[in-house]
Amino acid sequence: MPDDRIPRVALLGFTLPDDVLRGVMAGDATDATQTHTFAWAVVNGLRDAGCPVRLLSAAPVSNYPRNRRIRFRASRFHHDGVDGQQLGFLNVLGIKHLSRFLSAWWHGVRSTRRDPIDVLLVHGVHTPFLWCGLALARLRRMSVVPILTDPPGVGRPGEGRAVRLLRGLDVALVRAALTRCSGVIALTLPLAEDFAPGRPRLIMEGICTPPSVGGRPQARSRTREIIYAGGLSRAYGVDRLVEAFRGLPDPDLRLSVFGRGDLEPWLRDQASADPRIAAPELLERSRLGHRLAGAAVLANPRPVDQYFVPYSFPSKIIEYLAMGVPVVSTDLPGIPDDYRPYLVYPPTDTVAGLRAAIERVLDMPAGEAAALGAAGRDFVVRTRSRARQGQRMRDFLGGLTDGSAEHPRAVRRPATADH
Repeated sequence: MPDDRIPRVALLGFTLPDDVLRGVMAGDATDATQTHTFAWAVVNGLRDAGCPVRLLSAAPVSNYPRNRRIRFRASRFHHDGVDGQQLGFLNVLGIKHLSRFLSAWWHGVRSTRRDPIDVLLVHGVHTPFLWCGLALARLRRMSVVPILTDPPGVGRPGEGRAVRLLRGLDVALVRAALTRCSGVIALTLPLAEDFAPGRPRLIMEGICTPPSVGGRPQARSRTREIIYAGGLSRAYGVDRLVEAFRGLPDPDLRLSVFGRGDLEPWLRDQASADPRIAAPELLERSRLGHRLAGAAVLANPRPVDQYFVPYSFPSKIIEYLAMGVPVVSTDLPGIPDDYRPYLVYPPTDTVAGLRAAIERVLDMPAGEAAALGAAGRDFVVRTRSRARQGQRMRDFLGGLTDGSAEHPRAVRRPATADH
């Protein structure tokens, strides 16, 4: 590697151009917007820090028949100054893992022969990519660093016994792979401690890319909008948000939810029953940004009592704060302490507690609400910017490749917001 410790990086994951993602996700049962946004923030943060980056990417689609498309073809792409290879695979349970492994191996071997790299980042705990990365590392003498955004083995409601058994096997394979990696970048400390014990780690809960919407628009009517954007499921507390909202008496309030998920039919029923509730929509990113910036309250209602919550940092927290709008969020253990002055937490993790927190924001004088939103935006732009997080990643990856990286207790999230 060059003397100035600038690592050459490849990202093996799901990072596709915007238009390609829209095409492959059309009709899918899930929404990969947050995964997509985070991945490009990682890529651009590293590039801002001077690291050359290229991509090996698969379409982030649900298994057939949740996504009706079976065959995804390989192709090259160039997007926003980055070269990438889209991986081909067959979207059938079991075959999907094998075909992704073979495609990643084939294109990874060719790519790294032509242009050597120092670090292979692997986005998430996707088993074929982790093990392919380790195989490539043995062949090419490079570091493999997974980016841990979720714990392995999180299932879906209603899965059969066979699928649960396969998930258990998958978790074992993920754990075995992580012990062999050079280090990890993790959204929360418990993710690194529980799934990659003893590995060098960088704790980085997210990256702020300031929106281009240009400040909060002036209100055009008395209607005040409460907005949630993300997965539409009970696991994310969307049903509790609707219940909390329905207990608010003000006829000039409106609840809007943006995203995709299992609760879409139920949410349409709620919209039919209460004219203040809008039917769920999935908006293109720039349109969503304008809606978020014009809200009175942005809500993150995820319950705190689920087993995966300590491993989770909802990326929407940073996105919400960057809009300059007051944010109500449940008090999740994965949210670092330095966020606390800029979020409004419910007094209890219940529907009533969530309603009380929303009411607290709605009752604020306009100047106080604006000041809270502005302070939150300044905080994430200043402390979680692409430039700052990109430099942290560059330093961490450079330390791994030259042997100077320290093990666990020395590589943590900054202790203060301004570090």
